[in-house]
Amino acid sequence: MAKKTYKHWKVVKDDEGIAWLHLDIPKSSANTLGEQTLIELDAIISTLAEENPKGVVFLSDKESGFIAGADINEFTTFDSEDAALENIQRAHSIFNNIEKLPCPTIALIHGFCLGGGLELALACKYRIAEQDSAKLGLPEVKLGIHPGFGGSIRSIERMGSFAALDLMLTGRTLDARRAKRTGLVNYAVPERHLLKAARETVLHPPHTAKLPWWETLIRLSFIRPLVANMMRKKVAARAAKEHYPAPYAIIDLWQKYVGNREAYLREEAKSIAHLLLGYTAQNLIRVFKLSETLKSLGKDKSFNVKHIHVIGGGVMGGDIAIWCALQGFDVTIQDQRHETLAAVLKRAAKLYQRKLKDRRKVKNTLDRLMPDIHGYGLTKADVVIEAIFEDVEVKSNLFREIEPKLKRTTIIATNTSSIPLEELAPALKKPDRLVGLHFFNPVAKMPLVEIVVGNKTSKKAKQTAMALTKHIRRLPLPVTSTPGFLVNRILMPYLTEAVTLYEEGVPPALIDKVALKFGMPMGPIELADTVGLDICLKVAENLAQSMPISISKTLQELVNKKQLGKKTGKGFYEFKKGKAVKPSISNSPVSDEDIQNRLIARLLNETIACLREKVAESEDLIDAGIIFGTGFAPFTGGPLHYIEYKGQENLLAMLRQLEQKYGDRFKPDAGWESIQPSQ
Repeated sequence: MAKKTYKHWKVVKDDEGIAWLHLDIPKSSANTLGEQTLIELDAIISTLAEENPKGVVFLSDKESGFIAGADINEFTTFDSEDAALENIQRAHSIFNNIEKLPCPTIALIHGFCLGGGLELALACKYRIAEQDSAKLGLPEVKLGIHPGFGGSIRSIERMGSFAALDLMLTGRTLDARRAKRTGLVNYAVPERHLLKAARETVLHPPHTAKLPWWETLIRLSFIRPLVANMMRKKVAARAAKEHYPAPYAIIDLWQKYVGNREAYLREEAKSIAHLLLGYTAQNLIRVFKLSETLKSLGKDKSFNVKHIHVIGGGVMGGDIAIWCALQGFDVTIQDQRHETLAAVLKRAAKLYQRKLKDRRKVKNTLDRLMPDIHGYGLTKADVVIEAIFEDVEVKSNLFREIEPKLKRTTIIATNTSSIPLEELAPALKKPDRLVGLHFFNPVAKMPLVEIVVGNKTSKKAKQTAMALTKHIRRLPLPVTSTPGFLVNRILMPYLTEAVTLYEEGVPPALIDKVALKFGMPMGPIELADTVGLDICLKVAENLAQSMPISISKTLQELVNKKQLGKKTGKGFYEFKKGKAVKPSISNSPVSDEDIQNRLIARLLNETIACLREKVAESEDLIDAGIIFGTGFAPFTGGPLHYIEYKGQENLLAMLRQLEQKYGDRFKPDAGWESIQPSQ
């Protein structure tokens, strides 16, 4: 056995008869379960079944973790459901054979243990997780599918129905301690005790805990439909079945087959094979690959940023500083008012307590976030992030004031949401150090950061900005320094059209409802309130100089009244406890179909304009920017992908009809005729 060599696995049998199966995929930073890895595993398990070792321990030689899941690149290679089903059934057979081994089997987990990796771990009799680094989850629903290697039923058997279904339906991850409490793992131990814990578990196998008594109750045939319907209603509040079928398939499998293990495994395989080739899954897999593409842009071996100085303690500046400190950077934050800085620290403490849940870690992180009313941090900062009022003159005056205090190598990053860098660069003696770092609100949730590159921005400044973005676990998107850049330029016509519909008498709740039905995560009226109506107005005024955008009188009036949306408690909607209070929908002078067409047509038309002008380097980057920057219906694969799916000529005809009816703002961009979007 020890003489047999494998490309992905190393099998070591120790003096006590324990077989240690080390997984280490060559030339990869993370382990995945691809076809060749599973073929080798099949051979290893067959040999182990004959040798009857004292125990079998699965472990990873990667620093990043155990197994990140199945090889997603293989998900797009199947040409039929039958081909997908054959592949899935082979994995089922392998995992079933692991489960049948007569000796103790253990998954020794550190770092990420996700998807197929957790399904392999669940096929083992025991799971031992490293208490500080382990992250376990079944996130397949985020790819439009569900667990397909037997994880659906095995997670239920280990955790119980409610905990397992919640894990699958949300796609969230659990740390080791939470996984231990739910029954997903047997032990959570320090790193130094992992090997010892595995050996002791083999030599002295513990009894596994039984599920609570009510697990039998909810599995009764007349109760299951009630529980399933309750879960469907909960899912429907965040994902429509026609757009995201996977969570509903998870619930259906549980309702129909939870009492029959063999049938559950069989139908799980059929269900995922069907979903895998569907429109939603293929597009969500595309979205995942787009996120990986953006992450790769932030690679920079020479990255050496340690200290960040943020100027502006408002919502954006404060949240940027809070987030950067959470990611391990030393951060000084400067503002003219002590009260503003105190509010930042208060928000920071609240976020850190929620994220870190450890008093010592919270204190250490807060220690890295330093209020700095006099700006002493400027002299040692590697990056200065400016997040003050959206005004060219105000920003330029600030740059003139701070530049003499900076190190020669310090990068200045402006968080402007729409101002081209060429309007700001003249204020600097070294304009090549200026780059845009455009964050989106709320910083702790929005994954995208636009890296705005001006005609004088140096390659070093651009690369530092992209690497910093990756280091703070955000997605960097390089864009040209044109008004509005990419995201706001495409988003603003969509938002202004929503306001126009509102001024025509369409109830705001209906506008939002139609957008949600299309697949947007939030309606445009609520989105404007969330962004801040003052920011929307300022961006609209900046863009109106170069785009067919009209400045809404309603928007101006609300800003003049200081009714700025969520942050003031009132905008188009009133907000209570941070949530918009939406009145019941009354009659509308505009049909639902017309509302949707007008909103989406404005967005798609501007997307084509950005493609024609090469605001981002490729079609994929434009789709990525609009998905991660605006939340544009992920199941479509992005606006350009959606155009291809719906048919360019069909959408062009719709634009021309809207132009005849509503005027020049719907005039098709020249890019519709000259550029053919492709996959």
